[in-house]
Amino acid sequence: MADVLDTTRMFTLCEVAKHGSITAAAAALGYTTSAVSQQIAKLEKEAGQPLLERHARGIMLTDAGRSIVKHTERILIELEAADAELAEIHGLRAGELAIGTFPTAGSSLLPLVIKEFKTHHPGIDLRVLSGRFAQLVDSLRRRETELSLLWDYEWNRIDDPLLTYHHLMNDPTLLLVSEKHRLADRESIRITELRDESWVVRADDHPVAHTLERLCQQGGFSPRTSFLAHDYGEVQAMVGVELGVSIAPRLAVLNPRPDVRSIPLATRSPQRRILVAHLTERRLSPAAQAAITLCMAAARRLEEGFADT
Repeated sequence: MADVLDTTRMFTLCEVAKHGSITAAAAALGYTTSAVSQQIAKLEKEAGQPLLERHARGIMLTDAGRSIVKHTERILIELEAADAELAEIHGLRAGELAIGTFPTAGSSLLPLVIKEFKTHHPGIDLRVLSGRFAQLVDSLRRRETELSLLWDYEWNRIDDPLLTYHHLMNDPTLLLVSEKHRLADRESIRITELRDESWVVRADDHPVAHTLERLCQQGGFSPRTSFLAHDYGEVQAMVGVELGVSIAPRLAVLNPRPDVRSIPLATRSPQRRILVAHLTERRLSPAAQAAITLCMAAARRLEEGFADT
């Protein structure tokens, strides 16, 4: 077969077969009889053989004609399925959404978002990737995720022209001390009051370790490390047994241990911005747009809760 079959002409042949004549098919399609005849003639030329046999009582399909009609009917079924699926996706009743997150957001903000999302859009298949900053940005660029929660500090702002950011909330830094610490009952603590303390520090070049360095530099000293922690569970555990004091973003200690106190800094606290990001050039799905709205609402609820405490 030299030519590719024209699908519009294939659909016309289906109408002729359905209605039993070219005249009836033309009336159903709103075309002239001549126009339908021309479409069939062109399709026969593309097929390289007759598709219809004309006789006194109307027309009959040839074997080739029946073959084309059979395949066309399958195409029509797939097109109807595609239309239905697109309607489901547009109405947030089907599809999928992949979201990236980092651990502290994944244990605080994101669960609020997922709970609401699944309640309102149960047909959407949600996938979540948790990782470090570079991995999250790489996943956005590779289109493995459509959205990602990210963070930055004022001294290290994200400046990636490929990404668009939505600022959700600010996450201040808190001091963590044991309930038995000499300053545990204070409403706020100055960093200079901690120059002689040992510090539980986040390991692996963690951003909070850099925050601690800057904070102590402002207080005129360098932190003396007593323990390198790989997560905030370890941080709280070591602080609780008085191995040292520490700092943590507020979102990391929403569920503090009973033997640990989280106390604001008396001076301006370093804050990180919590952001939701996506590729600027990517046209967001309805599911992603809904998720951004829910992220903003969840962040507002968290901040309102902090204000009430």
